[in-house]
Amino acid sequence: MSDFFAFELRSIDGGADLLGPLRGKVTLAVNVASECGLTPQYAGLERLYRELQAEDFTIVGFPCNQFGAQEPGTEAEIRTFCTTRYGVTFPLSAKLDVNGAPRAPLYAWLTDPAQGHAGDIEWNFEKFLIGRNGQLLQRYPPTVKPEDKGLLQDIADAL
Repeated sequence: MSDFFAFELRSIDGGADLLGPLRGKVTLAVNVASECGLTPQYAGLERLYRELQAEDFTIVGFPCNQFGAQEPGTEAEIRTFCTTRYGVTFPLSAKLDVNGAPRAPLYAWLTDPAQGHAGDIEWNFEKFLIGRNGQLLQRYPPTVKPEDKGLLQDIADAL
């Protein structure tokens, strides 16, 4: 695949093409989990999404259960948790794997050395900033919060 938006992924609600309709938006891609010490980042991600969505910015959450089994629920349970606990309105994918042999093709692309930010995903809430053209701009470790000044500046520059 040549860009982020070309990957076909199911949404958490079963829709067939999660990323295609987002083409042309600056996107923050985040692997997420509901039972992690970093789960409160959902609140900051939702604030950021609401503040910038009018500027063609979006966030996409990718639930993953590979780190300490911290996303054990069904997709319906994950969706309910995110909306009731954190008011999440940004798009979420169906559960997927981000590392190892079962790695989703999107995450194989994101972590490919050819994209300039190689290496396995460290933990839940690792972030990737994608430009309007679908190219990977930057990668951020899980501890970088949505309100981090460097992340916010990179998003502003991409907008």
